[in-house]
Amino acid sequence: MVTDRPAGRPPAARRPGYLGAAAAFAVCMAGTTLPTPLYGLYQEEIGFSELMVTIVFAVYALGVIGVLLLVGNVSDAVGRRPVLLCGLGFAAASAVAFLAEGGLPLLCLGRLFSGLSAGLFTGTATAYVLELAPPGHRGRAAFAATAANMGGLGCGPLLSGVLAEYAPNPLTLPFAVHLVLLAASFAVTWFLPETVEGARPLRTARPRRPSLPPQVRGVFVPAGLAAFAGFSLLGVFTSVSPAFLTEDLDVHNHAVTGLVVFTAFFGSTLGQLLVPRLGTARAVPLGCLVLIAGLALLASSLAWTVLPPLVLAALVGGAGQGMGLRGAVGEIAAAAPAEHRGGALSALFVVAYFGISVPVIGIGLLAQPLGLPEAGLVFAACMAVLAAASGLYLLRRAPGTAG
Repeated sequence: MVTDRPAGRPPAARRPGYLGAAAAFAVCMAGTTLPTPLYGLYQEEIGFSELMVTIVFAVYALGVIGVLLLVGNVSDAVGRRPVLLCGLGFAAASAVAFLAEGGLPLLCLGRLFSGLSAGLFTGTATAYVLELAPPGHRGRAAFAATAANMGGLGCGPLLSGVLAEYAPNPLTLPFAVHLVLLAASFAVTWFLPETVEGARPLRTARPRRPSLPPQVRGVFVPAGLAAFAGFSLLGVFTSVSPAFLTEDLDVHNHAVTGLVVFTAFFGSTLGQLLVPRLGTARAVPLGCLVLIAGLALLASSLAWTVLPPLVLAALVGGAGQGMGLRGAVGEIAAAAPAEHRGGALSALFVVAYFGISVPVIGIGLLAQPLGLPEAGLVFAACMAVLAAASGLYLLRRAPGTAG
């Protein structure tokens, strides 16, 4: 009997729970940004420079990239659930490392474990949410996946900032709360159905680089450019904006710091909501143009050391990033065969996490000789040029791009 069910998916009756998978996705990603408002406290307690903050942040990003490069498509072979359960395990190990408060080595180890968890989750969880969605809910599932990613990243600093400002034990309580949420997410994921038919045992997994099937290569370059530019702005807000708020804007409230970072990810979620109206062919290049506006606002805040443009930069720049990300994920997921979807999405996030790490390290290196605001201005100028070039390239491709 011939059916129209896509290869690699179980019957509709066995595909409930995409919202549960999205919730677990959000919880895992929240842990990756949980330390953002706390870096100032760690600097006071341990004693290290702003450059070391960016290096600690880069340890996380390198962990993500390493996992995506080595086992980014392993879930296509061994199944989504085992990979996500391993990711939740690494997230729990990260929380335990932070709870130990053992100085800079454990801080780096915690960030490394956090990067490993994010690397296992990003492409795999995105594919899993899409595959768990019932027929007719593909658009909602795409939004749920990208919103879980960005929403989780935004809720991490908001949660830790509020707890650090208004609750006791600011360096331990956020991670204890996260451990409880991770335990609940592990239970939810454990009972979700597998979506990869013929999945092999986890012990048979072998390192393999993410692959790009021929169907994906035509849309990957524009999608990757948009992801790189958008994630670079998020990298700035999650790594060096707390120092700028404290040292240059004289903002010492941890909850406010967390709220500013949250605004960038909230803007990303709002931007994603616009994509169904625009279509992916227009959403990706327009996202780059909106991102340029956000970078201009960021430059204004850095140049005049005022807070309102920074908040607007988070909201506007985040919206541009969200438009680009959801458009990119949608185009690649639609183009990739089911058996290569996890690997193709992981390859996209490899590019994205290079964007979230390399520019941030550059700011850390420039901050010492130039100062943090000046280093940020150099970053804003470079990313604006990249986003402008990407937007023009994408606009030229738009008439022939599937939307």
